[in-house]
Amino acid sequence: MFQFLSSAWALLLGMMLLMVGNGLQGTLLGVRGEIEGFSTFEMSIVMSAYFVGFLGGSRMAPDMIRRVGHVRVFAALASFISAVLILYPTFANPWVWVAGRIVIGFCFSGVYVTAESWMNNAATNETRGQALSLYMIVQMIGIIAAQALLLAADPSGFVLFVIPSVLVSISFAPILLSISPTPAFESTKPMSLKELVGYSPLGAVGMFLLGGVFSAQFGMSAVYGAQIGLSLTKLSIFVASFYVGATLFQYPLGWLSDRMDRRVLIMGVALAGGVGAVIGMMFGENYFVLLGVAMIIGGTSNPLYSLLIAHTNDFLELEDMAAASGGLIFINGMGAIAGPIITGWMMTALGGPGFFLMIAGLLIPMAAYAGYRTTRRAAIAVEDTGSFAALTPGSSPVVVEVAQEIAIETALEEEEAENAA
Repeated sequence: MFQFLSSAWALLLGMMLLMVGNGLQGTLLGVRGEIEGFSTFEMSIVMSAYFVGFLGGSRMAPDMIRRVGHVRVFAALASFISAVLILYPTFANPWVWVAGRIVIGFCFSGVYVTAESWMNNAATNETRGQALSLYMIVQMIGIIAAQALLLAADPSGFVLFVIPSVLVSISFAPILLSISPTPAFESTKPMSLKELVGYSPLGAVGMFLLGGVFSAQFGMSAVYGAQIGLSLTKLSIFVASFYVGATLFQYPLGWLSDRMDRRVLIMGVALAGGVGAVIGMMFGENYFVLLGVAMIIGGTSNPLYSLLIAHTNDFLELEDMAAASGGLIFINGMGAIAGPIITGWMMTALGGPGFFLMIAGLLIPMAAYAGYRTTRRAAIAVEDTGSFAALTPGSSPVVVEVAQEIAIETALEEEEAENAA
């Protein structure tokens, strides 16, 4: 790990700055939208627009990189991000923000693909798993730190929009000046959705539902906090609690997943998150209950992404795993686009409790479907299942394919060890 860290610290620092910038702008818009008097439904469309851009960027960025190279793509897209962040407070109109969020989602997706390609190239086969773990930790630190920055200035002014713009601009330096060579870029042709559903119905259905959960959490939690009148300090702690929970529970649940039927674990984790959301819906007026519920939802929904990918891999041949990652990301992205819009509609109709009702309405059916799937085919023996790799729902196709490569390499090593014995 230290060997990788010494060679890739600049990349990791740049990625953390990007995550701070992205995490801050998402929360800040939720607060500023309330100040500007935007309706909850208008803000839901603004938040959904990010995922429209992100999904488009994840599919188009590889072609852009192949045409003009990593450096140009990274510099161009990151420049657009900085510009859009400054334009948000200049044009306080929800439809201008929708356009800006599409652009910024597209650009962040492309930037992640570019930077993560460099990171993968800096790792060796021996350090790739450690690199992925470090990257996930850096992502979470960046998002959590972003919430603290929300308290640095008045959200009704320009300063809080300038901060993420500067952070994104600074992130260029450690990445572009890194001594790491520009990698060759290859992407895997995605598996058809019909094939993917055939291999793992739970993986496909679960990823779609989880896309809605994650986008509601990432896009609408700040809108919810502003709607119920949380102070800026309480709101920033509330949003950060989702990611603190994700950090705490990701690896313990991963350890469990390698030792039991993953469908049962998915059922239990989804049910726990759904019950947490019901508690939030009923007792959300108590701030400390609210923080606990946020940690439960974050601590269950984020690991579910990795669990569903690992479960899907259990039913795939090694040569199909990388191709399946593209289909899983697309399904998750479609759910993410719909999530904030439906959440906004429910919050308009029901008030604050609609936020938690939306999350419960996705996680509890996921748990029920996971339970149903346990009756449809026998569980795979634990020793025959693939390894768990921690990922976040905002991961680009590069990171998901890296996780698939790790799973393939681990399976081949175990097979060789069995043959040698």
